[in-house]
Amino acid sequence: MLELTFLGSGNAFTQGGRYWSSFLAQKRYLFDAPPTLLPHLKRLEAPLARLEVVFITHLHGDHFLGLPFLFLEYLHLTQRHEDLFIVGPPGVQETVEGLSDRCFPGVTQEAGYRRRYMETLPGQEQEVGQVIFQAVPMNHADRDGLACFGYRVRLAGKTLAYTGDTMLCEEIFQLAQGADVLVLDCTYSQGSGPEHVGLDDVKVIRQRVPPETTIILTHLDGEPKTEGLSNVIVAQDLATYRFD
Repeated sequence: MLELTFLGSGNAFTQGGRYWSSFLAQKRYLFDAPPTLLPHLKRLEAPLARLEVVFITHLHGDHFLGLPFLFLEYLHLTQRHEDLFIVGPPGVQETVEGLSDRCFPGVTQEAGYRRRYMETLPGQEQEVGQVIFQAVPMNHADRDGLACFGYRVRLAGKTLAYTGDTMLCEEIFQLAQGADVLVLDCTYSQGSGPEHVGLDDVKVIRQRVPPETTIILTHLDGEPKTEGLSNVIVAQDLATYRFD
C-alpha cells in the first residue's frame, strides 16, 4: 500500500491557512523539506530516525529550509545511525551544508550518521538507498536560472510522480506516464499564471493523463473547485492518503 502524508499543502505565501507544501511517503521518503518540517513531523509522531531519503525539487526556501532544523535534531535530541540520503539539483550539497552551518554553526559536524548527497541526472534511472527514481526537469523560474525537477519513484508496487513547482509543460506528461499517483502543483485556484500550474491547467492535465492516475493537488493558494474533475484530490495539511 502506498501511503502519503502531507506535512503541508500551501505555497510560499502560506495562503488559505495552509503551511508550506511537503509530503512523506511510507514514513521514510520525504519530498521537499519546508521550514515547518520538524514541528510537523513531530506533530504526526513520525519516527525521525527512520527517514531514509529526502528529495528536494529545487532550492527555493519553502522547499528546503527545514533541513538545518532536522540536522540540529539529529545532533542533539534524536540519535541517528543510518545514512541520510539527500537528492537534489546540482549544488544541493554546497547550498544545504553551507546554509545549515550559517544557521547553526557546527550543526553539520559528525553526529553518528552520514549525510550522503546525490545530484539529479535527468534522463537516467538512479538508485538511492533502496529505491529507483528518475528526475525530470520542470519549467519553473527559468528566468532565474534555477534548476527544478520532478521525481518518479517506485514505492510499494506503485509509481509515484511529483512535479514540484512548475508551470504547464510537456514534461508533466512525461513525468506522469504510467504513474498511479501524480502529486501536482496547483498554485492558482482559479485560471492559470506564471511559473506555476493553475486550475485551468489542471483541467487540461486531467484530460491528457489516464483517468486511473490519481491526481493530488498541492502548493495551493486556497481551495480549488474540482467538481467535474474525476479522481482529483485536494491535499490537506497533515492528512494521509492511501492507495492499494
